[in-house]
Amino acid sequence: MSRHERVLLDGAAGAIEVFVEAPASPTGLALIAHPHPLYGGTADNKVVTTLAKIFRERGCATLRPNFRGVGASQGDHDHGIAETDDLAAVHAWGRARFGAALPCYLGGFSFGAYVVTRLAKRLAESGDPAQRLVLVGTAAGFVEGARRYVTEAVAPDTIVIHGERDETVPLANVLAWAEPLDLAVSVVPGADHFFHRKLHLIRRIVESQWNR
Repeated sequence: MSRHERVLLDGAAGAIEVFVEAPASPTGLALIAHPHPLYGGTADNKVVTTLAKIFRERGCATLRPNFRGVGASQGDHDHGIAETDDLAAVHAWGRARFGAALPCYLGGFSFGAYVVTRLAKRLAESGDPAQRLVLVGTAAGFVEGARRYVTEAVAPDTIVIHGERDETVPLANVLAWAEPLDLAVSVVPGADHFFHRKLHLIRRIVESQWNR
């Protein structure tokens, strides 16, 4: 049975609220980032909690932080820049809490997936690369709300999942990002940005690709 905790970490702009769920002896550490905080994104988003459950079923302790200005997390939205620093702080706390030797996995949805690509680049440059990334509805290119994302390159074994009918991040944006990286994209037919009634397909795709 997993332990459930809510912790407040010290971040550069104040508290970072993190929801922690961990088995008694975790075999991995997973950090999952939520969608855009100015458009209702929180750590309790259904895609985020689905990803967290998938990671826990693989023995991971999961960390679901709230970005700046969400829940009890302090600070102002910074378009992914300071949010990357905050995720790095959560990652460091998780390493200290659960062990530096555990493999680390990163998951993200929408804006959270974009920030995760930035964190993955930073971790790789520091010599502590993530073992695997799972990205859903990845923010890339020009999207709804006059926002533009220059999404970082990721490892070729990254699991990328996108909805065919995503109205927030057009599928074409993600394909344009993935093509020069030789990155496969799993497209869920009929799925919108939030994967309404399609969450079980996220699980199925991750399960089918995990050991490849």
